[in-house]
Amino acid sequence: MTAPRATGKTRISETEHSEIEPLRQRFGEIGQGHVFGLWNDLTNEERVQLAAQAGQLDLDDLQRRRESVINPSPPGSDETIEPASAVTLEELGDRERKRLANLGEEMLRAGRIGVMVVAGGQGTRLGWDGPKGGFPIGPVTDRCLFEIQAQRLLNLRKRYDVALPWYVMTSAATHTATEALFTDREWFGIPPEDVRFFEQGSVPSLDLSGRLMLERPGRIFVNPDGHGGTLTALLRTGTLDAMEQRGIDRIFFYQVDNPLVNIADPVFLGLHETSEAEMSCKVIRKLEPMEKVGIVARVDGRVGMVEYTELGDEERYARDPNGDLRFWTGNVAIHILNTDFVRRVASDPERWLPYHASMKKIPYVDSDGKFQEPAEPNGHKFERFVFDALPAAHQVCILEADRTREYAPVKNASGGESPESARNKLSQEYRRWLGEAGVALPDTDALIEIDHSRINGADDAAALQIRSIEQAPDAIRTSPGARS
Repeated sequence: MTAPRATGKTRISETEHSEIEPLRQRFGEIGQGHVFGLWNDLTNEERVQLAAQAGQLDLDDLQRRRESVINPSPPGSDETIEPASAVTLEELGDRERKRLANLGEEMLRAGRIGVMVVAGGQGTRLGWDGPKGGFPIGPVTDRCLFEIQAQRLLNLRKRYDVALPWYVMTSAATHTATEALFTDREWFGIPPEDVRFFEQGSVPSLDLSGRLMLERPGRIFVNPDGHGGTLTALLRTGTLDAMEQRGIDRIFFYQVDNPLVNIADPVFLGLHETSEAEMSCKVIRKLEPMEKVGIVARVDGRVGMVEYTELGDEERYARDPNGDLRFWTGNVAIHILNTDFVRRVASDPERWLPYHASMKKIPYVDSDGKFQEPAEPNGHKFERFVFDALPAAHQVCILEADRTREYAPVKNASGGESPESARNKLSQEYRRWLGEAGVALPDTDALIEIDHSRINGADDAAALQIRSIEQAPDAIRTSPGARS
C-alpha cells in the first residue's frame, strides 16, 4: 500500500529554498538525510510542511536520544531500594482523617486548588474512535469518563462555593476532538471560563538503528511525550502562569481513565499540606507480587518510582514479619504538586524528566514511499514520566488509597481493568453509599448509577432521607427491572 498523497498548491519561494537546503545538509551530516529521500516525489505543500516540521526539531536532543538507544547505559545494579514510608488506611483513624479533611476543605474554599486531568490518549484499545475521555462508562447510562469526573467537580464547586478550575491536557491526536466534545456536551455543566485545554508535546520516534521514521513521505513520525510531558506543557503553554494568576498553588493531578478517582480529596490535600510536601502520591496496596504496577520506593535514599519490570525478585517477593509484601505501594498516577515545584522541574527537564525509550511496532513508509505495517517491534517511542520528578522534591508524602473505592482504570477491552470491571466497581461503590445511608438495595445483579453532582458519598445519600430505591430521585438510576 502506497501512502496517501497531499494535493496542496503552496509554492516554495527562492528564499525558503535557500533556507531548506542548509537544513537538508544538516540532517545529512547527522545521519538523518533519508528524511528528505522522497523530496522529489512531494508536492510543494508537502515540502513546506516537512521542512517546517524538520526545522522545529531539537537536533542536539535528537542526537542524545539516538545515542541512548544505540549505546544504552547498563541498568543500575548497585542502587539500593528500600520501602517508602506511607500513611496507611489502618493508621489513618477517624479523628486524624477529620482533621486533615478540614484543612483540605479550607484549601479548596480559598481557591488554592487546580484540578488537572491527563487526557491525551485515544480509545483505540477499547474499540473507541475518539479521545478516551469520551468513552461511555456509566453503569446504567452512556455518561462518559469526562462527564462522571465533571459531576464530581460540580459537586465540589457547590459544596465549597468555589470556581474550581479544570485543566485538561490533550495531545495532537485528541485536542480538537476533545474541545468539540466539551462544546457539544455544553461543557458538562462547568462554566467554559473554568476549563482550560492545553496540549502536551510530541517527540520523534527512532527505528532500531537510531534513524528517524516517516509516517508518510512528507511527515516525520512523532508520538506524544508521555504524562511527564504534562509538566513541561504547563510551563510551555503558559498554563502554569495562568494557574498562579488565579491564586492556585496546588495541583491535583490524575489520569482520565480512572472513573473512581476521588478528585481533590480533602484528606489527601490536608496530608500534603501538613507534610510540607512538594509532590505527593496516592498508592494502592498490591494484591500479589507479580501485579503489573510500579512501586513508589526509596531509591538510593530518595523517594522515586521502580517499574514492575525493574523490581528484582528479592524485592518483589520480600515480606515483612506479618507476612505482608514489603514493597506494596503501587503507583496509580494520582498526585498533588506545588506549582513552584512544577516550575522548577519543568525548567530543567533534561535533569528531572528524561526521556524513556520503549520498543514498539511503528507503522512507517520505506525508502520507496510504501506503507509498512511491522509484525514485530521496529522502533523506539520516547516518553517522559511524571513520577521521575519525585527525587526532585524536598519532601514527598505518600497516602494509601482504598483500591476498591478509588481505583477502576479502563485500559483493556475485556478482562481486568476493562469497561466491564470499571462499571461493576462504580456500581459497587454506589451500593455502598446507599447501604450506609440505610436504603434498601435491589438484587445484587442490578447495576446502580448515581449523579455525582448531586450525591457524592454516603452522607449526601443519607440526606435524601429515603428508605428504598423506589423512593429514589432521578439522580439515582438502576438497570432495568431493579425497581420491581
